[in-house]
Amino acid sequence: MMDLENILDSIKGGDEESKARAKNRLDNLAKPLGSLGHLEEIAIKLSGITGKINNPMEKKQLIVMSSDNGIVEEGVSCCPQKITTIQTINMIRGLTGVGVLARFAGADLKVVDIGINDDVDYPGLIKRKIRKGTWNISKGPAMTRDEAVRSIKIGIEMIDEAVKEGVQVVGTGEMGIGNTSTSSAIVMTFTDVDADVVVGKGAGLTEEAYENKKRVIKKALDINKPDKNDPIDVLTKVGGFDIGGMAGCFIGAAYHRLPILIDGLISGAAALLAYKLNPLVTDYMFATHCSAEPGYKLIMEELKLKPMLNLDMRLGEGSGCAISFNILEAANEIITKMATFEEATIVNDFLIDIRQG
Repeated sequence: MMDLENILDSIKGGDEESKARAKNRLDNLAKPLGSLGHLEEIAIKLSGITGKINNPMEKKQLIVMSSDNGIVEEGVSCCPQKITTIQTINMIRGLTGVGVLARFAGADLKVVDIGINDDVDYPGLIKRKIRKGTWNISKGPAMTRDEAVRSIKIGIEMIDEAVKEGVQVVGTGEMGIGNTSTSSAIVMTFTDVDADVVVGKGAGLTEEAYENKKRVIKKALDINKPDKNDPIDVLTKVGGFDIGGMAGCFIGAAYHRLPILIDGLISGAAALLAYKLNPLVTDYMFATHCSAEPGYKLIMEELKLKPMLNLDMRLGEGSGCAISFNILEAANEIITKMATFEEATIVNDFLIDIRQG
């Protein structure tokens, strides 16, 4: 694998000529101009990624990064840490939310042990463990800088493998008790916004536990003082292996010009981290659903992305990606299968472009 810095430097933005061709075709389809809204924007963006009008998605893949977080020692989650192991296995068995939804979407599910605090040996689990969970960020850094870079490279390697397998679109997911806390710490660092605005209740907390969670995250930031101008430093000090792994997926997808989906808060924090390493990665990202976690809106504002769905979801795991694969497929069906005005024998001199207003 190339050096991370070289990979980041090799990333190019979306192809503007291809996007213009896609827009021209959409504007000539037998419908009011822009009447399919975000669906048209998706089709245009896909063309900018691949350079093609027709972008079939017969081979879809969802990559889930599983890892534990030392901050759970501080009572920031209502769930015991053992749930990470149990649900990781249940994903592979197809019993979790993302397991069910990935199967429904016809997507391959790849589950990666990047840092589970357990010795897990289960058929189908991809073993890329850095070590058994991060350290407690309320006492010091989550990981070493070398481990942070390694986590990103693991994500890039997963995309390399996906490309070799002929995958046409990738979704990102995670499993790790305590990772809404690490994600919130990352978002707070990059946005300079207070915990009261960013931090949510995760899997569910009492008011007392919720206030404790905010105090612990503030303490972690005070102790570690992550440098927001150095994204690797932020990951090192207050992140998680799962976040680093997903950030690597976003970077790898941009490098290979592959469309990639953002799920909820944790996946979004990873996307934000990747964006801070190279802003061009957003040309390859699609935001799937508007997570109910409060920090998610800030991430979307930073990335300048618009979620496709608002279903009040906050499960994580990559569940929003699994649902949204079909929306990208629908966008491709529209641009490739709808008739133009000429094909439909309709004179279009009556059209008014309401988008201008």
